[in-house]
Amino acid sequence: MPFCAEKSLIRAIPYDILMFKFFNQSFICGIYLPLTGDEMKLDVNKLKKKRKLLIVVFLIHVCAIGGYLYYQHTVTAQNMKAVEMADVTRMNIKSTVSATGTISPVNSVEVSPKITARISTVTVKENDSVTKGEVVATLDGKDFEAKRDQAQFKVTNAQLKYERAKYLYETGAGSKQDYDDAKFNYDTAISNLSEAESDVAETVITAPMSGTVVGEPKTPGTMAVQGNSNPTVIMRIADTATKQIVAKIDETDIGKIKVGQDAVFTVDTYTNKTFTARVSKISQTDTGNTWDTTDSSETTSSSSSSSASVIYYYVTLDVDDPNDDLRLGMTARVDINTSQKDNALVIPIAALKTNNNGSYVLLVKDDGSTEAVNVTTGIYSDEYVEIISGLSEGDKVSVTYTSAGKSSSNNDQGPPPM
Repeated sequence: MPFCAEKSLIRAIPYDILMFKFFNQSFICGIYLPLTGDEMKLDVNKLKKKRKLLIVVFLIHVCAIGGYLYYQHTVTAQNMKAVEMADVTRMNIKSTVSATGTISPVNSVEVSPKITARISTVTVKENDSVTKGEVVATLDGKDFEAKRDQAQFKVTNAQLKYERAKYLYETGAGSKQDYDDAKFNYDTAISNLSEAESDVAETVITAPMSGTVVGEPKTPGTMAVQGNSNPTVIMRIADTATKQIVAKIDETDIGKIKVGQDAVFTVDTYTNKTFTARVSKISQTDTGNTWDTTDSSETTSSSSSSSASVIYYYVTLDVDDPNDDLRLGMTARVDINTSQKDNALVIPIAALKTNNNGSYVLLVKDDGSTEAVNVTTGIYSDEYVEIISGLSEGDKVSVTYTSAGKSSSNNDQGPPPM
């Protein structure tokens, strides 16, 4: 009967054996020989055959046991080598919400005509400073002046007819109907004259606010069209001393934003400079007005699109720019400080894991093994997360995702959503 066992298990019994040592453990392989007196007389050839069988059994067991022990040794070594540790420490931590926005003026106005006419003159150019009421452009007023003169002539005639009809009516020589008609025509002529004079006055365009001309104004000869929906913008005037950022925040973060929160931002022009700002306004509706259900066709379209895309809200931040370094239209990358805690107990976010029971870490013991420990988290920064309970300062945690120790193999990796 062939066998293989540790040396300590073998008793003093008849057997034909071979002994070997592997990974500091002694093993004996052999063939158990329950020999009787007669069987001791077995011929030599039969014993040789059994010894060959013993050697084959020995080699098979050596390969199997050796391979298994080598595999265990390799896996253990790899796991131990892959474990990177981080100390549980204390530091000041900030939680921020990141967004991208555009630099724009707090106060600005688009100068458009109230009548349709060709631009005659433009008295300012880009970057010029203007004061409220200053003439910045004129429109061709020949047609409007002719209409005004014609309206004035009609007023004169209507006035004469009205005065004559009034006299006749008061003396009893005229009817009240003639008097009423003459008065109506006279009042209409005065109204038309007033409108014509207003149109003439609108040919002179003045600055509605003090500020700076931003962008190139329209050139003389351009037809300036009035209108409520799409009027011609002759020029834009803005108060460049006060700037703001209009940023888009997605719906998962908008609840963290409050008016008055501080923020820092950068622009591509100044790679090594950071600017400051404060939240001044939070839009009550999303950027696409998906809540508006007045149009059924738009509702269907917006519902299907919103289900497949993120909803954003506009957030306005007042900018600090005392040196006037920023230019309108620059792209700002903003970090809004939503919460802050000093001397907080923290670990790297890479050390935090989650499963169905919540958040946990792999606590590294003194012997190098790891143990899953449930933790309660606080605020997050870009690299660290606050630990409210579960760990102590000075503990060491694994920052790898390799399963080891007592951790479960089906745990999700990485931090939970913020």
